[in-house]
Amino acid sequence: MNKEFITQGGLPITSELATDLRNLIFGTAAIPMRAEWLQTSFVFGAPKEELAYGLRSPRNATRGLLSVVQGFVLKYLLFARKTSRVAALTDPLLANAEMQREALFCALVEILRTISDKGKVTMVLPSEDEVFVDHSASYFHDSVTEKLYVFTLSPNEELEHFMKRNFKYFSEEETPGTLLFLYSAVLTRSMGKVRTDLDSSKSSPLTMSNHEEGSLMIVTLLLTGRATPYIHNGVVNVGDESSYAVPQYGVLKRCMIGLLLWDIESSSAAVNQSRQPGSRLKTPNYPIWVTSCTGHYGVVFNRNPDLLRNYHAESRFDVNYYSCSGHQIQMTIDNRTYNEQAFGHVGAATNHTGGYLDGRESQPERMEKPALLLLRLRVEVLLPVAVWVPLAAAVLVVLLVALAVVATWSPRRSQRSTRRCSV
Repeated sequence: MNKEFITQGGLPITSELATDLRNLIFGTAAIPMRAEWLQTSFVFGAPKEELAYGLRSPRNATRGLLSVVQGFVLKYLLFARKTSRVAALTDPLLANAEMQREALFCALVEILRTISDKGKVTMVLPSEDEVFVDHSASYFHDSVTEKLYVFTLSPNEELEHFMKRNFKYFSEEETPGTLLFLYSAVLTRSMGKVRTDLDSSKSSPLTMSNHEEGSLMIVTLLLTGRATPYIHNGVVNVGDESSYAVPQYGVLKRCMIGLLLWDIESSSAAVNQSRQPGSRLKTPNYPIWVTSCTGHYGVVFNRNPDLLRNYHAESRFDVNYYSCSGHQIQMTIDNRTYNEQAFGHVGAATNHTGGYLDGRESQPERMEKPALLLLRLRVEVLLPVAVWVPLAAAVLVVLLVALAVVATWSPRRSQRSTRRCSV
């Protein structure tokens, strides 16, 4: 037995728990999960260099989970980090090794606390050579799950002390850090509640997805604390005349970090609209959004904490799009032309969103209607061919940010303009 884990309160995983965990998350325990879950951890780029704030990984099924953690890393670096006067003058995105470690530590702890909802946190760590579950027809060894110790912790100082002591299991390269964190998140929520969140009548595993970069339910679990496939606000009762209405539980409270979704594969505009996030995800507490553009995950963020609170800041603002592949795109959203037109057309309908989308070196190109998304875009930056796929995703998600921000501002602006004309 591992004496270090035993002294920390760890208990060996049972055969029943290991099998149930694999079945719930991956759909079966009879075959091993995809290899990337066993090899992907939370790793940053080189410290003090461009994009030092960003987690890095190949494109695989862990990308959705990594993008959520990346959002919380940015929240810490931009808005929550306590700094001295000298440190405040440096760019927080040019993080050194200490800042990277602290940001990742705070991100993981905050996510687990959100899931626990002031209850106990359950975490898992692997033993090096001990195996607690026998290989069988119903359980195929994956080299991690059958070696786990399970720890039950309080969500405050005990969790922080435990994470600091065992941080290497999540941050060292070629370790199953993402799998350990996913297991910990599911066990903290409890497997029974996760099944309820997933709508157990459909018998869908947590990682089920048509997209290569991971499922939406993992993202909602880490963002909201509930692994729901429904991203509307509150509870919606769905039914017809021949059956009882069934409640679909969406997002129950405003999130720290938002979510924007674009699925071009939807069969119709109505279907796509029904899958759009509600305002509790579109307008989060901080101007950071996890984005999913036809299954490609990334993060859009702005450095101004008042962007979603002060409509003056919404006239023109910068956004950065980052993908865990290690690419960033900087753009500017300019709504000032739309604001000027609103004064001249007070009596006209105001349900169109105009504006500009500028590349860092480009001239503004006007967007006439949100339904068109983008007529033209010029980004005068030389990028390798491998960047064009995330570039296309970035264009769409940046536009979603613009529409979400302007949508919150337009009704207020219209009301003020109408009162001015009436006077």
